[in-house]
Amino acid sequence: MDKKSHWENVFATKNENEVSWYQNYPQTSIDFIKALDLPLDAKIIDIGGGDSYLIDALLDLGYTNLSLLDISANAIERIKKRLGIKAQYVTFIETDILDFKPTEDYDFWHDRACFHFLTESKDIEHYGELVDSALSKTGRFFIGVFSDKGPKKCSGLDIKQYNMESLRFVFEKEFQLEGCFTEDHRTPFDTLQNFLFCGFKRK
Repeated sequence: MDKKSHWENVFATKNENEVSWYQNYPQTSIDFIKALDLPLDAKIIDIGGGDSYLIDALLDLGYTNLSLLDISANAIERIKKRLGIKAQYVTFIETDILDFKPTEDYDFWHDRACFHFLTESKDIEHYGELVDSALSKTGRFFIGVFSDKGPKKCSGLDIKQYNMESLRFVFEKEFQLEGCFTEDHRTPFDTLQNFLFCGFKRK
């Protein structure tokens, strides 16, 4: 099964609370965004957002310029259905992140648990180039990955674990690390996954 087929199947066969990454409210990400004090018209993109509740939370806070990228059409249809009329305020981009060709400059790039599915060096390097090409001159980004104390697989797929230094290394050419912290995510199955969250800004 190829990558797209895998994720289409996940979102076609599992309810939102039957996947390990489910959160009923993305508190960690929202706290980070609030701390940045971004203007409500800031261009924000959520990478691999699936049908997470980040977009819902940002709309409730009054943000008006939101994009969500995901490889799965099924995931996008699920969040569109949930958002209802509010979906008109979101730009949905159905593509593999590695095929993404940004056409505008974003002020904030958010990625919780997409990047760590890239395990090949060339793909990791390409992701770094994408962030650089997609962010404005004052752009910031926030990324969440499994830490070196976290799982080695997710949804049956291999992932790449990170610590602060290895994640900093990916982006150090163009970006400065602002800070990192680890956090345990409790899954719907009552297990813990240790995440590493890091914020970056342009040098």
